[in-house]
Amino acid sequence: MQYRNLGRTGVKVSALCLGTMMFGRRTNEQDSIAIIEHALGAGINFIDTANAYSAGDSERIVGKALAKSGKRSITVLATKAFFPLDQNDPNGRGLSRRHLINACHASLERLGTDWIDLYQLHRAQSEIPIDETLRALDDLVRAGKVRYIGTSMFPAWKIVEALWASKEFGLNRFISEQCTYHLLDRTAEREVLPAAQTFGLAVIPWAPLCGGLLSGKYRRDDQSAEGRWHGGKDNFNRPATPAAYDFIEAHIAHAQDKGCTPSQLALAWNASRPGITAPIIGPRTLEQLVDNLGVLDVAIDAADVARIDEAAPPMSATLRYYDAAMALDFKPNLGRW
Repeated sequence: MQYRNLGRTGVKVSALCLGTMMFGRRTNEQDSIAIIEHALGAGINFIDTANAYSAGDSERIVGKALAKSGKRSITVLATKAFFPLDQNDPNGRGLSRRHLINACHASLERLGTDWIDLYQLHRAQSEIPIDETLRALDDLVRAGKVRYIGTSMFPAWKIVEALWASKEFGLNRFISEQCTYHLLDRTAEREVLPAAQTFGLAVIPWAPLCGGLLSGKYRRDDQSAEGRWHGGKDNFNRPATPAAYDFIEAHIAHAQDKGCTPSQLALAWNASRPGITAPIIGPRTLEQLVDNLGVLDVAIDAADVARIDEAAPPMSATLRYYDAAMALDFKPNLGRW
C-alpha cells in the first residue's frame, strides 16, 4: 500500500480510501464488517462515511468494526454532514451552526469515538454565510472533537471564498475536497482540481467507477447486471448514453490489453492523476473489494494516458454526472429555493 499526505497536513493516508455508502443498505452488517477488516488488513487506513448513509447505520457499522479491530487510533476516519436524517425537522439539514454541531455530536456517538479525523461538508449551501459555517467547524476543532475539516462537491469559487474567510477571521481552513471524478466525467479538471492544487487541498474523488458503470458489467445490449445502473439508468435517473457505451467498449478493450479488469484500469488512472490523494472505493461485496485492491499492481504509463485522452478528452463529460451531483441551493437561472 502506498501512503500520501492528506493535503497540506502531515497526516499520511492510504492511496485508496474505503467508502461505506453501501453498508447498512445493500450490504448487511456482517458483510460490511468483513469488508472493513479485509481493507484494514490490506493497509487501507482511510475510511469515509457520512451521517446520511443508511440513515446513520453506516456510521454505526464503521464504529463497531473499528472497535472490534482495535485499529481506531491508527485509522483516519472521515464523515460528513449536510443532508437530513429527519425530514420533518426544518433545522435538521444544511450548514448552519445549529445543525453542524448537533450532527457532529450525533456522528461521534454513532461512530463510538471521541474524535473525527476529517469532518466534511457533504454539499455547499449558499443561503448560509460561510463564516457561520466555518466558526462552527472551528469550535469543533478547538474542542478536540474534529481534527481537520473538508468539503464535498464545492465549486472552485466557494472553495476560494471559504479559504479567504478562514484567513480573514483566523479560523481553521479546509484541507480537502471530495468531488466526483471519473473517466466518463472529467468536469472537475476544469476548475476544482486546479484550485485544489493551487491551495494545497487533498482531493478525494468519489464514484471513480461512476457507480459501477466503468466496471464493464453493463453493456450496450445488456444492462441486466445487479447494481446502480441496472436497466440503463442510475439513482439520479440519468441514462447511460450511447457515447458512454462507446467509451466503455474502448475501456474494456484497453483493460484486456493491460491484463487487468476495467475497474482496476479506471481506479489506476484516477489515482495517478496530478493532485489526486485517494480515490474512494465503495465495494458492495468482499469480491469487489479484492478486485479494487488489485489496482495496486496496475501502472499507468504515457501510452495509457494518450489512449484514454483520445477516447475521453481532458475536461470532457461523456456522461453528465458532476453537475447533477452538486445539489447546490443556488441555480443561476432560478435564484434561491
